[in-house]
Amino acid sequence: MRQLPAIETLLESTFLSSAIARYSRPLVTEAARHTLAALRHDIRRNQPIPTLSMDFIAQMIIQHLSEEWAGFAQPVINATGIILHTNLGRAPLSDPALKALNAIGGRYLSLESNLSEGTRGVRTLELRRLLSVACHAEDALAVNNNAAAMLLVLIALAGGKEALISRGELVQIGNGFRIPEILEQSGVILREVGTTNQTSARDYEKCISERTGLIVKVHQSNFVQKGFVSSPSIEELAAIAGKGQLPLVYDMGNGALLDTAHFGLEHEPTVMESLRAGADVVCFSGDKLLGGPQAGIIAGKREFIRLMLNHPLLRVIRLDKLSAIALATTIKSYLDKNAALELPLWQMIRLKKEEIRSRASTIAQQLKTQNIAATIQDGVSLVGGGTLPEQELPTTLICLSPPRAVDKIARRLRLSSPPLVARVEKDAVLIDLRTVFPDQDALLPGIIAAAWAQKD
Repeated sequence: MRQLPAIETLLESTFLSSAIARYSRPLVTEAARHTLAALRHDIRRNQPIPTLSMDFIAQMIIQHLSEEWAGFAQPVINATGIILHTNLGRAPLSDPALKALNAIGGRYLSLESNLSEGTRGVRTLELRRLLSVACHAEDALAVNNNAAAMLLVLIALAGGKEALISRGELVQIGNGFRIPEILEQSGVILREVGTTNQTSARDYEKCISERTGLIVKVHQSNFVQKGFVSSPSIEELAAIAGKGQLPLVYDMGNGALLDTAHFGLEHEPTVMESLRAGADVVCFSGDKLLGGPQAGIIAGKREFIRLMLNHPLLRVIRLDKLSAIALATTIKSYLDKNAALELPLWQMIRLKKEEIRSRASTIAQQLKTQNIAATIQDGVSLVGGGTLPEQELPTTLICLSPPRAVDKIARRLRLSSPPLVARVEKDAVLIDLRTVFPDQDALLPGIIAAAWAQKD
């Protein structure tokens, strides 16, 4: 017990200086207390301890920190091949967006200031104008996510009334959140129309009454229905909504501004197409097929957008300034016709299998020189993020066959610095370089070798 160093002695040593710089002194102090308590417990029970040197104890503290604060203050290498990986932050931001955040985010900006008149202005007015131009809409606004966008739409346009929605569109999204449960928070009564697999225009017409506030259509972006399935188009619903003088709201989710068919995928309806087809209001996410920061974007007719802009709920769910900067820069990439070149989302979708194979072969050869069983094989990547279900992109995978339990190796990779998140299938760890930034390639052999070398 007397050989155990004091916490202050540990904290002042050079062994923990880098850990303190990364995690902060209070977090390292907590980890040191935990480690010393564990060592005292083992000593009392006469458990074998290799050494009580400062170096050994510091390594125990660092190991505890890496497990308790995995991924803390460092980027994660996404080697899953899932481009919009919800658990890893969905769409990575573009270089122009990051430069704008660096140049503007840490300083003052005209967030809601009228510089011409020297008075208070309209918050993020320039962003609204950019969104309107990009979406070919009369007006637009942005809030903190798409669920909030739909909540605002329902409350502002149909508070206390009914919203007609197809039973087949009452879906569940990520982490157990269900669309009807979210929408019901608005106080709007959801009136289910049709059946799970068959909904007709007539079904909507029969349900319209004086209690109806609007019609909602939800894009089936994260699942596919096959077989005996049908639902009315936006054009058909727009005609019905027009007769009843009701707004037609389309929850797209994805928010594509580019034609996905140009990238070897099936055509996904774009925001502009949906508005042209007759939707009065369209809602979508900023960090899905738009390729920007988390946001919920609402675009459509000015009369409906104005109702939302004047609603007090907007204050609660409004977009923060950093997201506004990143979103405005992302939209500018589209307006400049540079989105496919500048946004990581589209860069990764555009990657050819041959380009990935070349990078994978180089890394596999480097791993073989370290006696790590690595081969390359054909595989598929996914867009992910609840978008383009069942659509795949051909890729080349690095296949690692570990000498021990594959789950242990995968965990070690996740706890590396930086963390490497890969796929596990059967008895192999699979690495898909489609979602690995090229400047991260050089890190992979060292991370994998270190995980291979660790003893159980």
